[in-house]
Amino acid sequence: MKESYMKQNKKIIVSAPGKLMLLGEHAVVYNHPCLVTAVDQRMRATVETLDTLEFQLDAEDVKVTGYRKPLSELGVGDIPKGAKFVEIALKNINEKYPLKSGIRITTKSEFSSQFGFGSSSASTVCTVKAVSELLNLNFSNKEIFDLSYKTVLDIQGKGSGFDVAAAVYGGTLYFVTGGKVIEPLSIKSLPLIVGYSGIKADTVVLMNKVKESFANRQDRLNEIYSSIEALVNNAEEALLRGNLEIFGELMNKNQEYLKELGVSIDKLNNMIGAAIKAGAYGAKLSGAGGGDCMIALSSEGKKQAVINSINSVGEVINVKTNAEGVKIEL
Repeated sequence: MKESYMKQNKKIIVSAPGKLMLLGEHAVVYNHPCLVTAVDQRMRATVETLDTLEFQLDAEDVKVTGYRKPLSELGVGDIPKGAKFVEIALKNINEKYPLKSGIRITTKSEFSSQFGFGSSSASTVCTVKAVSELLNLNFSNKEIFDLSYKTVLDIQGKGSGFDVAAAVYGGTLYFVTGGKVIEPLSIKSLPLIVGYSGIKADTVVLMNKVKESFANRQDRLNEIYSSIEALVNNAEEALLRGNLEIFGELMNKNQEYLKELGVSIDKLNNMIGAAIKAGAYGAKLSGAGGGDCMIALSSEGKKQAVINSINSVGEVINVKTNAEGVKIEL
């Protein structure tokens, strides 16, 4: 068993990337694989030890400032939405490895929590990584994943963990629900164009919506998820071979299933349609749907035309994929 030993009066800065789902959303919640990539916009957490046995948090991006409570009350009472993931992560660590001094955490995101890039998971992973270093626990990536995923489940009650895995491992991953498989893919680049719909979506609400709308059609839902799994497996092979045209075709097929699930709204459909019309190999929503982002893949020659077409109905966000996972910056 690991022994915890809190480094006194220490400060550490940790960062973790956001994520974009490539293929496999919704199905991944039900033991099917997905492909996910980390993006270069990052969440940063500055974590310091305190002389008093309390938890302090400043997270201006989510309107939490001057938040504080005794360590003995972690997870107790009315927790602000913006503080939940960091606080419950700290509570889960404290239960296994009791903290010998207080903790002050300040988070700052390079990306808006509106985008659906996984800011909650990134802040959770930052917290677990930083505190594990301060406690001299030296968690492995899998241990950071497991504790962070537990935190997400404690708060949301459901979730696949793919966004947690992207924040921990970075790069581009083949991932199966709950971290049963976390396979980093060896690719040099993935030239995605990312468009934002301007609409914030709620993942859990959308997951429940799909479940309810297929309550009397469970066989069809299972067929869709199995078909998406086949697409994911073929897409992994295409990506490893560098065949972007095939990968784009598989994106388009995945989008058709997402439309059947009822999660692709008109705004996303218009952005996706505009990208295809401008010559993209493929385009689809990325994530739970209902808003947030879409992604498109094109040749270098068609890239600007695809960007212009998406901008005509939405907003292109400048992000790079295949980014590095959680890391210590100071």
